[in-house]
Amino acid sequence: MVVLVPLMSQLPRVPDLEAQREAMKKLGFLVGKWAGEARLLRGPTESVELLQTEEAQYKLDGLIVVIEGVGRTKSGGQPLLQALGIVSYDDESRTYHLRAFNDGRFLETEMKLLENRKGMTWGFALGEIRTNSVLQINERGEWTELAEISIGSQPPKKLLELTVRPQK
Repeated sequence: MVVLVPLMSQLPRVPDLEAQREAMKKLGFLVGKWAGEARLLRGPTESVELLQTEEAQYKLDGLIVVIEGVGRTKSGGQPLLQALGIVSYDDESRTYHLRAFNDGRFLETEMKLLENRKGMTWGFALGEIRTNSVLQINERGEWTELAEISIGSQPPKKLLELTVRPQK
């Protein structure tokens, strides 16, 4: 009983939902349906061409953005790349967080907006493997994304190159 009194006096911090929604509005440039092409590294020297779709939506009354990407082989239309990302904003630390799901795994990282406010960057580290990704909307209104991967001390290689356009 003595232990409960100090715990009850420390209520958890209440998030500032309006600050979170305001920060998430800065990702509005992503929202919508997109389609185009991608090139994915599939081995040390092999890459594959994909027909790529991306769909980004606000959820939970603007508190998160959900992004789903599907890359299908040009030859047979089979899904080869399926990824789901959930972006949120922590008003206390003033940071964006990205939780990404792919191939039965998930990773979580900090995400930063680019200064032009029409793009973002993030990366993951898993043991000796590191990735760095940059997504931006170019001057033609296309969503472009470049992801690089490096393993150990090897120089970075292009993991993914993507260009998609807004769909009506």
